[in-house]
Amino acid sequence: MTLQEELREAVVEGQAKVAVAKVAQGLVEGVPAGTLLREGLIAAMAKVGGLYEQGEIYVPEMLVAARAMTEALAVLKPELVSEGVPTAGTVAIGTVKGDLHDIGKNLVAMMLEGAGYQIVDLGVDVRAEQFIQAIRDGADVAAMSALLTTTMLNMQENIAAITEAGLRDKARIIVGGAPITAEYAEAIGADGFAADASSAVRMVQQLLAT
Repeated sequence: MTLQEELREAVVEGQAKVAVAKVAQGLVEGVPAGTLLREGLIAAMAKVGGLYEQGEIYVPEMLVAARAMTEALAVLKPELVSEGVPTAGTVAIGTVKGDLHDIGKNLVAMMLEGAGYQIVDLGVDVRAEQFIQAIRDGADVAAMSALLTTTMLNMQENIAAITEAGLRDKARIIVGGAPITAEYAEAIGADGFAADASSAVRMVQQLLAT
């Protein structure tokens, strides 16, 4: 088994300390940071997403794997920057105004980061102006989360505000959260809907590929 494969398996199994050690070992041995990212971390999170969709693992296991990836990526990031490894794109993500739930949002952010995207985490209770500023700052995707039926209405207001600011064609918008449906996403003018973290990664990849 190659070092990259060992790194991938450590992340999939949620072994954060092993994943961090494998990244450090790879860098010492001269493995390019980009290779460790693509063949280790990105490949691992793709496998985690596949296992989740097949019903072989559940959200707790995804969270453990994502945290292992995050810790390993923290060690790798300085080398990725020095090597000039490009990101797959920038995603600004936040839970909409009035909503303080962040577990789902955090998992989506970690899965996207593991897929090679730069993440701008706006946090919770995010106002439309914050999404607007993130798009002005170069975000390719605005990802909005809501867990309450009372706050999901703010997604529509956010999209209207982004449109009014003249930025609707500057970024793709995806929405998700427990009460959100594909029909609702379409009705409010979002570009896509994701039911979970794994499908959010796939949705972003599809939107930025077109």
